[in-house]
Amino acid sequence: MTTPTDTTVAGLSGANRDAYTALTNMFDSYGLSTLAPDILNYVQQGYSSDTISVLLQNTAAYKQRFAGNQQRLKAGLPVLSPANYLATEDAYRQSMRAAGLPSGFYDSPTDFTNFIGADVSPTEMNSRIQLAAQATVTASPQYTAALKDMGLSSGDMTAYFLDPTKALPILQQQANTAAIGASALATGNAFDQGYATTLAQSGITGSQALQGYGQIANEYGSLQQAAQQYGQNYTYGQEEQAVFQPGTGNAGSGGELDAATFQQRLASWQRANTNGTLGAAQQGLARHGGGQLT
Repeated sequence: MTTPTDTTVAGLSGANRDAYTALTNMFDSYGLSTLAPDILNYVQQGYSSDTISVLLQNTAAYKQRFAGNQQRLKAGLPVLSPANYLATEDAYRQSMRAAGLPSGFYDSPTDFTNFIGADVSPTEMNSRIQLAAQATVTASPQYTAALKDMGLSSGDMTAYFLDPTKALPILQQQANTAAIGASALATGNAFDQGYATTLAQSGITGSQALQGYGQIANEYGSLQQAAQQYGQNYTYGQEEQAVFQPGTGNAGSGGELDAATFQQRLASWQRANTNGTLGAAQQGLARHGGGQLT
């Protein structure tokens, strides 16, 4: 359904415009701004604000946003008002953040659906979190040591004990990001957490990172020097891209070379320079448009 335009909304006046504004603001606060067209339609048909609120509760978007209430109905439990529903979500979220649980673990509305549907109170949720935190203390030293070796904090481990299935992918990515950063530092390279996270998300492992950053440490300085001698710019980020994400980026005056290809051209030119065949190498690089990545 299309979003109401300024023109169509401007066509409302008086009580109708006030009702439209109040209802759209209220449903926006629920995360349901997509219902604005429905609200406009009902207002134009002359329905009252109370009637429109009831009608909107039958939409698919509303039922999905407050899906926990659908489970409560099936279980014979009273549904929560939107205000109580949102307050319960906030209470869950605050308890989890206070325990240091990682970002991405139980922090979206869909994550809380089953808890609300099962009538888990905020107090009970907090008790579960505390029990999970206690489990990290009472677990075997070997098990705790293994989790710490993965680079997990106490909050990460609490998340794991609370729900291993949901927490594990998040924690594995965090551990892999840390392993990639360690590989960069171990080989004398810089550690960029944002880029390390990108590599982890793309499937690069710690061992692959160690090999790649070892290559960067061995060749970047000489390739950069070779580029400068030819009047080109070759940055550390371009070298990372060539090693870990070949086939991406544009290089060359014509923009026809990807990162890895440009790296190979520089290496070829460097070898030619070392072997005394600089002129031929320069011509080859020029023909293929050596230059900086964009």
